[in-house]
Amino acid sequence: MIRSNTPPRNRCLLYNQKLMPYIDAHLWQRSLLAERIQDPSLDDVLILLEHPPVYTLGQGATLEFLKFDLDKTHFDVHRVERGGEVAYHCPGQLVGYPILNLQRYRKDLHWYLRQLEEVIIQVLAIYGLVGDRIPGFTGVWLENRKVAAIGIKVSRWISMHGFALNVCPDMTGFQHIVPCGIANKPVASLAEWIPGITCEEVRLHVVQCFADVFGVDIVEITQ
Repeated sequence: MIRSNTPPRNRCLLYNQKLMPYIDAHLWQRSLLAERIQDPSLDDVLILLEHPPVYTLGQGATLEFLKFDLDKTHFDVHRVERGGEVAYHCPGQLVGYPILNLQRYRKDLHWYLRQLEEVIIQVLAIYGLVGDRIPGFTGVWLENRKVAAIGIKVSRWISMHGFALNVCPDMTGFQHIVPCGIANKPVASLAEWIPGITCEEVRLHVVQCFADVFGVDIVEITQ
């Protein structure tokens, strides 16, 4: 009998959601995180979805990067426990929330951030686009314009929050903030390079690249 020295791949449950209010997704993430802190043997999870228009502030984010008065706005705004500054989410932006037990991979937050960037870079490569990292910043750029933002929270080496890839959103919502607190690097969407691109097709590539980068077996959960 031939025995393989290759360790078994971790399972990662995939929840392919459509449009979901930010607060619902946030509560869902926190519930999944709490369950895995209680029982670290539970499978990892990847949630893919889109949000209605919403602004989020990282736990240490400063209000100077908002171009509106937080006390007098009609915008939906939430301060959450992720790192980073202000971010904007809306339909046409594909958001990924990995709930991963990093003890199964590497207990290194910088490594994890680079892995999330690598997922996006590999997705862009499928379309013949070269995604770049910029030293000192987190995220992915195309031709010096940011197309993917990343912000995470890790508790007891279990992650939440994740990445947001601008596929084909209405970009006007970004005009009300300094995205990620970076004033001299504009944001962009993939639709500017690939007219007609949709989140639906990009989801398939994100799932495959995520599985390749993290070495997991994806199990899609339908509900």
